[in-house]
Amino acid sequence: MSGHSELIYCYDGSFDGLLCCVFESYEKQEVPLDILLPETTQSLLFAAKTIPTDKQKAKRVLAAIPKKMGTAALDFVRHAFLTCLKQKELYILLFLRLGFRHGPPVMNRLTDDVVNTLFKAVRHLDRESHLFKGFLRFSVINNVLVGEIEPKNFVLPLLTQHFCERYPEERFLIYDKTHGMGLVYQPYQSAVISIDKLELPAASAEEQTFRKLWQLFYDTIEIQGRHNPHCRMNLMPKRYWQCMTEFNRSLTKITPELPGLSDK
Repeated sequence: MSGHSELIYCYDGSFDGLLCCVFESYEKQEVPLDILLPETTQSLLFAAKTIPTDKQKAKRVLAAIPKKMGTAALDFVRHAFLTCLKQKELYILLFLRLGFRHGPPVMNRLTDDVVNTLFKAVRHLDRESHLFKGFLRFSVINNVLVGEIEPKNFVLPLLTQHFCERYPEERFLIYDKTHGMGLVYQPYQSAVISIDKLELPAASAEEQTFRKLWQLFYDTIEIQGRHNPHCRMNLMPKRYWQCMTEFNRSLTKITPELPGLSDK
């Protein structure tokens, strides 16, 4: 088996596309220097090879992962793909190559740089998704619950079950401003869709009143003698404040539209 080849894989950004890169790596007996999206390969010095997404090849790799290294490894790789880790695609490919060689014990090889790096990234993803279950704030716009988040990782798939079970009879939209994606839900059907741009109209007078009441409540329950900004930032990191009602006194206005779902 040869080492790193002098080329870059270019894929479509999908999980199936990444699995096809893994297939290509084995088929051609090569390990790429990196795996990038098309728009990021324009100014590279190395040759770029476009890897088309082939559903059959992706299925073969997908079936082989739990068979060779266990279901935990497949779940781990799916989560790793959602992280904001730089070069996550290459790390995932290298991890899978280790897994196909060593089997289920690959999950315990934490001294290996590839495995350790991915574990840290997934841990960061899991922590961030957990925090958003408590930090996400909704506004009611035309009988629709609408919230905005600015995550580092792509957490929407990990938030879906929690909020769909929490608000099973409601209609809601969670807009991920970082990735231009949205989780849209109406009773008993949900979808994660692309939202290039979201125009946010003014909130109603009633909604503005509820926002002020929530801010007043937050300010009132504080014990001034125990005011501890450092502790608050440890428990509630400052980068989340912009989308939290109690901290943001000039919240972005929110749209009532739920694109991508029917009115059934």
